[in-house]
Amino acid sequence: MADEIELKTAPADFRFPTTNQTRHCFTRYIEFHRCLAAKGEESNECERFAKYYRSLCPGEWIERWNEQRENGTFPGPL
Repeated sequence: MADEIELKTAPADFRFPTTNQTRHCFTRYIEFHRCLAAKGEESNECERFAKYYRSLCPGEWIERWNEQRENGTFPGPL
């Protein structure tokens, strides 16, 4: 049987005290990709950021941001 994935929500972050988690989602997505750029694709150290943004961000946003990164049109600082 395949490994079971344990789903957890990102921990509370004092930078995002309101219930609207849009900025929190976007920041975690950027942190993940910055970590990959700094540590490399093979690093497991970035996996926590991946879990955070995947638990916070809608799948449609992630797909769109991935396409934008591939096309060089991503609006955030990577």
